[in-house]
Amino acid sequence: MILAIDIHYKAAYAKNVGVLFDWPNNVPQQTIINQRTDVAEYVSGEFYKRELPCVLDVIAEVNLDSIEVIIVDGHVYIDNDYNHGLGGYVYEALHQKVPIIGVAKRAFHKNEKTNIPVLRGESANPLYVSAIGMSVDVAAKHIKDMHGEYRMPTILQILDTETKED
Repeated sequence: MILAIDIHYKAAYAKNVGVLFDWPNNVPQQTIINQRTDVAEYVSGEFYKRELPCVLDVIAEVNLDSIEVIIVDGHVYIDNDYNHGLGGYVYEALHQKVPIIGVAKRAFHKNEKTNIPVLRGESANPLYVSAIGMSVDVAAKHIKDMHGEYRMPTILQILDTETKED
């Protein structure tokens, strides 16, 4: 089972959403939704401090022994020196027990060696895939092969849409 997680910040809280699925699925097998009201302020360069507690709230609602990999909206590494981004901090918070794939819509200017640009469908704009606990090449292939004919895999688009709904 794969767990993909996304967070959307509302005025007074964060909406935390996770979807459980298997690689070939085009719809989630299960959706997890919860909220966090004690959300840290955004601090440039320390985004993980805001996002990590929200991600862990979703993870707390699943049996980690049944999870093959977790996909986060963001980067595993923020630079070519392998300093952690959100995905790396999630991996450490889980005591390195579950591989993490980061899927980001934008590249950082100093992490081109730690991610693979993945083109999907007819889009000229890649997704930037990074990984920890598994090969980044395998992670990129999984994301490229996910269901959907557009830039965003169907499951990740469903997840993104769910986070933004009231």
